[in-house]
Amino acid sequence: MGPGVVVTGLTLGALAMVGLLAFQANGAQDRAGGIKPTVTTTATGTATSAAPSAAPTPTVPPLPTTSGSGTRVVYSVGSHYVWLVDPKKTPQVAAAFAVTPGTVEPAPGSYAVYSRTQTTTGTDGKQIEHVVRFAQQNGVVFGFSAAVDGATPTTDPSAKTGGIRSGRAEGQLLWDFAPKDTKVIVVA
Repeated sequence: MGPGVVVTGLTLGALAMVGLLAFQANGAQDRAGGIKPTVTTTATGTATSAAPSAAPTPTVPPLPTTSGSGTRVVYSVGSHYVWLVDPKKTPQVAAAFAVTPGTVEPAPGSYAVYSRTQTTTGTDGKQIEHVVRFAQQNGVVFGFSAAVDGATPTTDPSAKTGGIRSGRAEGQLLWDFAPKDTKVIVVA
């Protein structure tokens, strides 16, 4: 056996190893949940840059199985998430998003939107919009809203507030989805 055969054999073995390692590495970053690259495109659709994004995509909890049926807004006091559900559409969950509750939570149960206000002042003194009220318990009014400046409420533990705040875009979604008499299901 000549030196050419040995070199060829070693080269083929090295290439096979590199191929195996490349196969194993393919998608390893996705499986590890690491930083994923994002690509920015121009109006013409050409890529201008690729930069890693350190912000992981938040995991939306699944729609609670005890959330009822029909078109409804579902609020979980345990996870502080809202789901907008329309069974006539695919997927049925039109939107799901995190919210910030007030100092008091509504009791689990079925309610209906009874009042809506485009803009007003919240109990924390902030300008709020897209106020959708659905319950009153022990003198506390419960409803969804969004601060005009995008801020989450700074809660005073001594004050009883039932405002459930979302971001402005989510507040607009909820406002458009939930006219008066829309069912609101509160789950634990």
